[in-house]
Amino acid sequence: MADRGCPLQPVPLPAEVRESLAELELELSEGDITQKGYEKKRAKLLARFIPLIQGVDTSLQAEPRIPGPSQTMAEAPKQQKPRPTNSRDERFRSDVHTEAVQAALAKYKERKVPLPSKRRSILVHSSVETCTPPDTSSASEDEGSLRRPGRLTSTPFQSHSSVEPWLDRVIQGSSTSSSASSTSSHPGGRPAAALAGLMAHTHIADLHSAPPDVTTGLVEYSHCERPQPAPVRGVPRGCSGRLLDTAGGVPVNSRVSSKIQQLLNTLKRPKRPPLKEFFVDDMEELLEVQQPDPNQPKPEGSQMVVLKGEPLSLGTPWPPSLLAALQRWGTMQPKAPCLTSLDTTGKAVYTLTYGKLWSRSLKLAYTLLNKLTSKNEPLLKPGDRVALVFPNSDPVMFMVAFYGCLLAELVPVPIEVPLTKKDAGSQQIGFLLGSCGVTLALTTDACQKGLPKAQTGEVATFKGWPPLTWLVIDGKHLTKPPKDWHPLAQDEGAGTAYIEYKTSKEGSTVGVTVSHASLLAQCRALTQACGYLEAETLTNVLDFKRDAGLWHGVLTSVMNKMHVISIPYALMKVNPLSWIQKVCLYKAQTALVKSRDMHWSLLAQRGQRDVSLSSLRMLIVADGANPWSISSCDAFLNVFQSRGLRPEVICPCASSPEALTVAIRRPPDLGGPPPRKAVLSMNGLSYGVIRVDTEEKLSVLTVQDVGQVMPGANICVVKIDGAPYLCKTDEVGEICVDSNATGTAYYGLLGITKNVFETVPVTAGGAPVSDRPFTRTGLLGFIGPDNLVFIVGKLDGLMVVGVRRHNADDIVATALAVEPMKFVYRGRIAVFSVRVLHDDRIVLVAEQRPDASEEDSFQWMSRVLQAIDSIHQVGVYCLTLVPANTLPKAPLGGVHVSEAKQRFLEGMLHPCNVLMCPHTCVTNLPKPRQKQPEVGPASMIVGNLVAGKRIAQASGRELAHLEDSDQARKFLFLPDVLQWRAHTTPDHPLFLLLNAKGTVTSTATCVQLHRKAERVAAALTEKARLSIGDHVALVYPPGVDLIAAFYGCLYCGCVPVTVRPPHPQNLATTLPTVKMIVEVSKSACVLTTQAIMRLLKSKEAAATVDVRTWPTILDTDDIPKKKVANVFRPPSPDVLAYLDFSVSTTGILAGVKMSHAATSALCRSIKLQCELYPSRQIAICLDPYCGLGFALWCLCSVYSGHQSVLVPPLELESNVSLWLSAVSQYKARVTFCSYSVMEMCTKGLGAQTGVLRMKGVNLSCVRTCMVVAEERPRIALTQSFSKLFKDLGLPARAVSTTFGCRVNVAICLQILPGVKVIIAHTETKGPLGDSHLGEIWVSSPHNATGYYTVHGEEALHADHFSARLSFGDTQTIWARTGYLGFLRRTELTDASGERHDALYVVGSLDETLELRGMRYHPIDIETSVIRAHRSIAECAVFTWTNLLVVVVELDGLEQDALDLVALVTNVVLEEHHLVVGVVVIVDPGVIPINSRGEKQRMHLRDGFLADQLDPIYVAYNM
Repeated sequence: MADRGCPLQPVPLPAEVRESLAELELELSEGDITQKGYEKKRAKLLARFIPLIQGVDTSLQAEPRIPGPSQTMAEAPKQQKPRPTNSRDERFRSDVHTEAVQAALAKYKERKVPLPSKRRSILVHSSVETCTPPDTSSASEDEGSLRRPGRLTSTPFQSHSSVEPWLDRVIQGSSTSSSASSTSSHPGGRPAAALAGLMAHTHIADLHSAPPDVTTGLVEYSHCERPQPAPVRGVPRGCSGRLLDTAGGVPVNSRVSSKIQQLLNTLKRPKRPPLKEFFVDDMEELLEVQQPDPNQPKPEGSQMVVLKGEPLSLGTPWPPSLLAALQRWGTMQPKAPCLTSLDTTGKAVYTLTYGKLWSRSLKLAYTLLNKLTSKNEPLLKPGDRVALVFPNSDPVMFMVAFYGCLLAELVPVPIEVPLTKKDAGSQQIGFLLGSCGVTLALTTDACQKGLPKAQTGEVATFKGWPPLTWLVIDGKHLTKPPKDWHPLAQDEGAGTAYIEYKTSKEGSTVGVTVSHASLLAQCRALTQACGYLEAETLTNVLDFKRDAGLWHGVLTSVMNKMHVISIPYALMKVNPLSWIQKVCLYKAQTALVKSRDMHWSLLAQRGQRDVSLSSLRMLIVADGANPWSISSCDAFLNVFQSRGLRPEVICPCASSPEALTVAIRRPPDLGGPPPRKAVLSMNGLSYGVIRVDTEEKLSVLTVQDVGQVMPGANICVVKIDGAPYLCKTDEVGEICVDSNATGTAYYGLLGITKNVFETVPVTAGGAPVSDRPFTRTGLLGFIGPDNLVFIVGKLDGLMVVGVRRHNADDIVATALAVEPMKFVYRGRIAVFSVRVLHDDRIVLVAEQRPDASEEDSFQWMSRVLQAIDSIHQVGVYCLTLVPANTLPKAPLGGVHVSEAKQRFLEGMLHPCNVLMCPHTCVTNLPKPRQKQPEVGPASMIVGNLVAGKRIAQASGRELAHLEDSDQARKFLFLPDVLQWRAHTTPDHPLFLLLNAKGTVTSTATCVQLHRKAERVAAALTEKARLSIGDHVALVYPPGVDLIAAFYGCLYCGCVPVTVRPPHPQNLATTLPTVKMIVEVSKSACVLTTQAIMRLLKSKEAAATVDVRTWPTILDTDDIPKKKVANVFRPPSPDVLAYLDFSVSTTGILAGVKMSHAATSALCRSIKLQCELYPSRQIAICLDPYCGLGFALWCLCSVYSGHQSVLVPPLELESNVSLWLSAVSQYKARVTFCSYSVMEMCTKGLGAQTGVLRMKGVNLSCVRTCMVVAEERPRIALTQSFSKLFKDLGLPARAVSTTFGCRVNVAICLQILPGVKVIIAHTETKGPLGDSHLGEIWVSSPHNATGYYTVHGEEALHADHFSARLSFGDTQTIWARTGYLGFLRRTELTDASGERHDALYVVGSLDETLELRGMRYHPIDIETSVIRAHRSIAECAVFTWTNLLVVVVELDGLEQDALDLVALVTNVVLEEHHLVVGVVVIVDPGVIPINSRGEKQRMHLRDGFLADQLDPIYVAYNM
């Protein structure tokens, strides 16, 4: 191995020093020795060789935690020993790569990133079976493992060239730092980002009672020039005084606010030039979408030519077919050994001879064809597919089954043994078996006993599998064929010989069919390429059921009468050296391994002085195409060259399920050119261009060649996307093979078969390069010098982010190099991409060790992000940590990547930590919208006309001019109406109040209500001494008392204010609202019941509000029967009748003034619209405290004389069917409810419609069921309600929605009589055209006359009641509703024959979120989020300083909380083009909802910022 260009000369260390170093390494990796002890001993061992490093004191040679690379020393990368210690699985690791990663990380200053907050209960994430024995874990499904190549240097001290500046600093810091594993700092002497601390988190749990996940210990380092010690856990010296406040001086207890502050600080300092689409604070300077980089490398070479392999030699006397060869050896040399199988101790259990293989295969073929029947028909006919289910430890039975099927002209389909009903990928295997029409599975006795069983004792049916008959093929179950029986096997030509399964990137499993002709051609090509000779010995460590293990170890071996020693995977786990021992024992000429096996044996080779590999002429490395195979090969050669291994023996090869063997390196004696390696720029590769780089760079990929083209094959490289154009010579593309030895099709899938197996590569001019089709291999690479093939990745691992390509394996390698604290459990990492917003997004999932702390996790995650960013220049979208042993496993123990991806997308991974970085990754958001300086959208204003558009204006029916008649005068004041009714129809019932049981608890006739009102009026004037115009707060539960008190106030000229009573169990939150309304409305007296009066003055109330400041409180339970001398009659209809107070969803308390004129106009409009007469009954299930609910309870019955059945919504909590039963019982034609009532009925009665029908509930009487709300109609809810209760006779079109708001409580029950609506531009206040979105303005006699007070934002609302259009009709006075909507003319006609104008309400202007120059309505984002996962019960969104905060209620286990983070982020990005800043996961019921069923998003926001939500998890998307 020549010097690889490092500045120092290689140091030839003596063998015994190398041995001792390797032992030391192993001790460290298994935790038998501390880092400090390791460094001491190592320094001692190397002391004599140290002066070679110029000017560095020998005592300071302590290396950083991850040792420098060495080619001459036996410093094998560590791998776990075969016992369940928690030693690190360092596969993929190369020391150099590790060093590159550490150097990359050193460039980053300490950046504060907010730690997610997590409830303590989810931290106790037990790992599944923590003590399972070590398994090989790999990032890729084919189980490749091992170190990633970086710059392989030939001196152990290469790393020290950059060490000097910080060596002394580490030493200074070592007094405080137990393991000062620091990386090189900036030369200027800024504090180094020590490996152990990305952020100097200091636990200050003992100083403050906040839970320990608070990130309060983030100490602001002053940028001083003095060197600082590496950060330690504990309190850094000299900072104790500043520990109790964090970034921006936020007090420590408000951990959420401090974290958001940190998040904002992080976002304010973008780490690269401001990212495209990055949120800048003032929201205006949003950047535009990224353009392709003009400086990106482009291929400059000439167009490649098809590379032809040597011809298949004709002179050799080949057997005509594989079965002919088997028959020949089986009959002529029956004693020749064919296959030796070993047990887990390495003992040879059984040697199958060629004679035995032949006779047992014949027996099986005979049994299959003649002894299996169903309904007297043979079960199988030639060409049928048969599943082969054999464990990895039984190659003998597998071989018999495989050849038995070939002899019987059946098609074997080898699959893995299903261990449980829920194996990863098992369902897709079942799908493959079903599509192949498999009905029979062959297995062994032992294997069948181990399969999961159903209750009947039969083998269980696995999910997605077809029904199978299981046949055990041990000798005693087979029948010996008669002497004269011969199989008719036709094993030449295009018929299918066998089917090999392959799992694609998306997780679907397909079957690659290999024809008899291909199989024979493959065996011949391999024989020629590998120079196989008769009776050679081959040691096989690979899975013999598929891929190279099958081609070499089961097929080609038989053609050449070779002897195969099959090493089971279980033995490799126990003794990684077993394959080397067997090579030595059997003097094997060839060995078939993966990088992983070489790697394992390196770690186990100490003390094995007597092994010799001199017999090997070929060591075939089956996964030579993996990026980390080169470092395995080099390290293996380093150690074993002294044990007889010749360098030219190592032969990496590349293969794919579709093309079988693609290329293999040949030893020089078989005519192979010398091996080569290429050091390529990662940046170039990401653009698909080959640029040779120097090994000193951080971001390079070192790859080795995988040899020459196979004999008889032609190879070319085509572009990955689009038509298969030939690549240029310096361009990476997909390798395509034209040969007789490739697979022929995907079984049963004609479409993709044509695409993959019948590609016709074309030149740039469009001319086909050959008249034969090529097969695409799925391998990405190029043809290098000497016509050698180089592979740089797989199509399955390709992730295209923006315009750049990245390889999953490369990213895994980088992540595994970031291991300052041995963090990843056994190296189990999966990297894949998900499509979000039209681009691939990289997701990295790792298993964390059971003992990793929260801080370790977060620190590791942050460093991984930085390393990947530095080395690959790409952002990771989501980094997820799961507990040890929970990622789905592939058959040989690696991570099953496609299954992991599936679980991630379904929210089934159950991570214990998540870090999302959408802000840095998502750079393709649409451009933010700029405000257009126009007058009215899409409309040219010409005088008063809106050109080409009908002005968006609509009105209800005209109210007849009733004011002249006596009746109108009589009905102008409600007190007069009540008196008139009490006089003319005294016993006519007006109100019925129902309780939860459905019984009538109180009623009121006209005269009863009149008398009660008189008593109240008398009490107010005499007891409370109120004068006309005083305000009175009515604090009553829903009932007749409330109505009587209301009219009592009107009788004596007082102004009533209805207030919802406080909730006795929840005084702390409900009482302050009551007190506030009483104070803001300037009420001089409170009328209430005795019980509520006691509550208002109770001790509990005193703890919440100042009870001494209540105005006079009167209880009306037993006031004396008195009449008032005369009922007050207002001097004019414009006198104030009552005040209507309510809290809006944005948390603003507003009271509007309703005059007597507006009150009677409102009642008149509702009477006309709903056709209300004294003979009618209506059912009302609404709260009677504000808006239309109040009007329907207290005003309409008195005005129109109809009877109202009152159902308080609170009673539905104990009897959900109360409202519908009442509607049915009283045959109500018209009924009113709220969305919350409708939701309770839909959820609570969904399954009980049958029971209700039995009880006689019948809703066919209903003509109109109106939902009363001040929000956008909830269409999904009303539709599901209609569908559900159609069974009870509810007419299809009965349910309709109403709309009202503060300025006008009833605009639409359809547009009411007397109401005019227009749509105005929110800023210019000009009229808009039909179907244009703007603010809804309303003009009507029942508009409120103004705000009494707006508690919160007085100035904003001055023009709400007296707005005029800026042009057009400038005379009419309108009230602005504050809601966005539009009018659209429909095809329906109204009574007068005019086409009907429909008003569409979109949402409240106060609630809209202004993000990226556009308006979003929370409800739209919430609807998307609720659909994202079944355990999201409710959701609310709000913004906080440019960040979108999404709060979701989790209806499920706390462990599943973190699954939601990525799904919520994905769905909002995908559907709304918005980046979620913070995801907060809370318990059900945390999102506050007001009495009208509306979400109180502003209360929620305040609670979040004050950290009162007690969230399960808060994720800050970076």
